[in-house]
Amino acid sequence: MALGNLRDLYQQVILEHYKKPRHRGRTSPVHRQQRGHNPSCGDTIELTLCLNEDRDRIESIRFEGEGCAISMASADLMADAVQGKTVAEALAMVETFQAMMKGDQEFPKAHRKLNVMQGVSQFPVRIKCANLTWHALRAALERTEDWEGTKPEPEGVTDQADAFISTESE
Repeated sequence: MALGNLRDLYQQVILEHYKKPRHRGRTSPVHRQQRGHNPSCGDTIELTLCLNEDRDRIESIRFEGEGCAISMASADLMADAVQGKTVAEALAMVETFQAMMKGDQEFPKAHRKLNVMQGVSQFPVRIKCANLTWHALRAALERTEDWEGTKPEPEGVTDQADAFISTESE
């Protein structure tokens, strides 16, 4: 396939997931919740996860938020890929995705659809857009307690993912 055709295919997949996301909304119940914000462009994401009884497998994942086509498509593609995975498998996928954004790795055949995001690595200012949801996923999965919707966040702190995203040097 010619490079131009491949680029067009990648753009089509990104636009398809941006315009018609399959995983928009909130899970019920919510076992983990994480917000992420990219202050350099204004993208925001809120992930909710429903885990199995042992809290070691993602049964359902949904997102809400606003942002560019890259950030929203990345969220939808990520949700497709990690649903049904163990927490360990999902965290490994976060590592692979972030390595891919640096040009160091790509996903194996089973998750090749995620490789459409590889083209983003050619545009350093857009890497944070693609990585936003993956950072939020890591923060959500690394928590050990279930989310309680009644707990207010501490004053002046937006959330863990915000701090992580805004200081990440990609």
